[in-house]
Amino acid sequence: MTVIASTADFLKLLRSRPVGLAGLIGIVIFVVVSFVGPLLVPLDTKVDLTAIYAAPSFAHPLGTDYQGRDVLNQIIWGGRDIMIVAFLAALLSTLIAVTFGSLGAVVGGAVDSAILAITDVILTIPRLPLLVVLAALLRLNSILILALIVGALAWPSLLRAVRAQVLSLKEREFVEAARALDLGLGHIIFAEILPNMRSYIAISFILAMTQAIYAQAGLIFLGLVPLSGTNWGVMINLAWVRGAVFFRDSLPYILSPVLAIALFQLALVSLASALEDIFNPRLRSAG
Repeated sequence: MTVIASTADFLKLLRSRPVGLAGLIGIVIFVVVSFVGPLLVPLDTKVDLTAIYAAPSFAHPLGTDYQGRDVLNQIIWGGRDIMIVAFLAALLSTLIAVTFGSLGAVVGGAVDSAILAITDVILTIPRLPLLVVLAALLRLNSILILALIVGALAWPSLLRAVRAQVLSLKEREFVEAARALDLGLGHIIFAEILPNMRSYIAISFILAMTQAIYAQAGLIFLGLVPLSGTNWGVMINLAWVRGAVFFRDSLPYILSPVLAIALFQLALVSLASALEDIFNPRLRSAG
């Protein structure tokens, strides 16, 4: 009953923030289209050289690509891998940041110094050039490997933010009581401190997804990831290398994956903004 009541309260608060509600609806639509759509709509693999870069029509609402294949069909099939990589990368980076940021803040001393030193080293390395180097050294032929690499490089800034939050929480009375009862480090971090940061962690996770989408789309556009399968990044890359910009009716093909990524990002950011208002009592009362 508590969970149901909490969910109902959350949805009620979200309804009072139209931008956040629109973001949630947008995310649901994208997820349903990307994961359920391919089960209902077969992938268009038929090459039709007579319909290359055809203008939008009833048969092809978003036109066709350089092989005469339906662009809307590719949009439906192209979101799944992007979302899976973004989710896994955000999950990994958030887990690393939350676990080690909390550990360093609570334990302190040499452990905290070592974690901060490693974090500072990673922060000083430009992420995109490092991703380029890793993509050249490793064969990124799996969405799991791509997610691991993107997530493993995205945690330093979040770790510092989590550490700052934990430093302010570890002096609270309930944490001192847990220490006095000798409940153990794991209990203090995961049962006492982190539950009080769940809203901050949720918002950080959503924002980490947006960064992961940009990272993987950039790698795919630069051709550093094997162009296998169908996703929005591959569509952008092929639109560029196949010279779509030189064809009069190719604009829908060029813009469709760009708009799909932009709209999904906008939905994520809108939901994150609304969650910040809902979880922050001062912002909530001000609204």
